[in-house]
Amino acid sequence: MQPQARRSDLDRAQPALHQRAPETQDYDRVTADLPLALPLAAREEMVQLLNQILADTITLRDLYKKSHWQVSGPTFYQLHLLFDKHYEEQAELVDKIAERIQLLGGISLAMAHDVAETTGIQRPPRGREEVPVQISRLLEAHEWVIREVRNGARRGTELNDDGSNDLLVSDVLRTNEFQAWFLSEHLVTMPLVFAK
Repeated sequence: MQPQARRSDLDRAQPALHQRAPETQDYDRVTADLPLALPLAAREEMVQLLNQILADTITLRDLYKKSHWQVSGPTFYQLHLLFDKHYEEQAELVDKIAERIQLLGGISLAMAHDVAETTGIQRPPRGREEVPVQISRLLEAHEWVIREVRNGARRGTELNDDGSNDLLVSDVLRTNEFQAWFLSEHLVTMPLVFAK
């Protein structure tokens, strides 16, 4: 036989809801004491650059999901799948960038309203747009991200932050270049049945 539970034990088994406490780290503060052999000033600058790229990558990721849901017309099936594939790849980049920010001792942007206030990518309308417009918006967003990534990678090199440079070039830049190539080919005028 199990011993009968005391009333105080039952009270402790209840969830402690509605808890609040001060933040453990301010958003604009980078942890000083990390064994990364990278000066605090360099990490602070890279965290700021990476958070901008993170906000833009989150926006691009979400623009892909919007396009995935709202695409229509004769190329619906192909683009519906392509947009979802690109969304998943951008989601992986979001995680990698956010983790790099945390690794450097910073705080990653995470909430939609913070991202919306930070991104440099133009906000699309809420409604459905024609496929060429959707693709054009995505290409413009890629160009924005690619420009930011190139600048961030160069600055990472100047600050001896090889890890951030590697992430930005090997993962973020190459993924965005590849996706932009795939998208841009959908805007080429080609006959479907007969050659010109």
